[in-house]
Amino acid sequence: MGDTQAIFLMGPTASGKTALAIDLCQQFSCEIISVDSALVYQGMDIGTAKPDAAELAVAPHHLIDFLDPSQAYSAADFRADALALIEKIHAKGKIPLFVGGTMLYFKALLDGLSNLPAADDTIRQQIAKQAEQIGWHGLHQELSQYDPESAKRIHPNDPQRINRAVEVYRLTGKSLTELTQDKGEAFPYSVKQFAIAPDNREILHKRIEQRFLQMLKAGFEEEVRTLYQRGDLHPDLPSIRCVGYRQMWDYLDNKIDYDEMVFRGIVATRQLAKRQLTWLRGWSDVIWLNSTHDDLLQKTISGLNLNSAS
Repeated sequence: MGDTQAIFLMGPTASGKTALAIDLCQQFSCEIISVDSALVYQGMDIGTAKPDAAELAVAPHHLIDFLDPSQAYSAADFRADALALIEKIHAKGKIPLFVGGTMLYFKALLDGLSNLPAADDTIRQQIAKQAEQIGWHGLHQELSQYDPESAKRIHPNDPQRINRAVEVYRLTGKSLTELTQDKGEAFPYSVKQFAIAPDNREILHKRIEQRFLQMLKAGFEEEVRTLYQRGDLHPDLPSIRCVGYRQMWDYLDNKIDYDEMVFRGIVATRQLAKRQLTWLRGWSDVIWLNSTHDDLLQKTISGLNLNSAS
């Protein structure tokens, strides 16, 4: 594979990343490392579109299905695990193929991590209470006063990242933007980076809607109900904040009706895809792939400048 030591396959949800990654594994000596903050959780299979048994038999995935939904998994955790896996995969004479849509994880892996403070439950609870009073849009406006760069980057409807940016400022007295200027060690491997998406946004929107409806038919409500009935999980956990899960949780909590849950779930997934594409449009050294093209695999191979092992 020449001097390529890693491959990144990025893209919005429902863009066809997994299918292309499996095709690449069948052509080349690769091992997939999942780059997805939702796929790490056990018991969250349908709503995360986790690869099924048949797909995993063809192309095993690292960093999926290993963490209880009550636990958190950070970008720093991912980077440490991913770097360790690269060494193991290289030792087998294979190439790590990073596949997913959690762009913060890709950025952490590629650029390194700044020395940010650990999460503080007391501060986070204070922020959550304030959000109940003035709303996340109000906190977003507050953030814009002392960290305009982060406020510009973070969507007003993204409570998780608003919470973190406000938390960092209250813990340190410095903005997230200021603290992230000091990066850690950059990615020490040569990498080929691809982004896959349909060239028409309406196609992606339709795929998202179809997939969400298919998840419902496949038993998504029962999957979330099992989590809901455990008693130790709540909507503020990263696992339950995942798109689809939060909306289904609200339905099970009798906060919204079924039709509203479906509507909000589809809208939230589309918003996630929009944020993922926004990240990718500002990405450097990325080769774009149109997921509607029939010769997708061949275009990827051409981008890699590789010869098939077959």
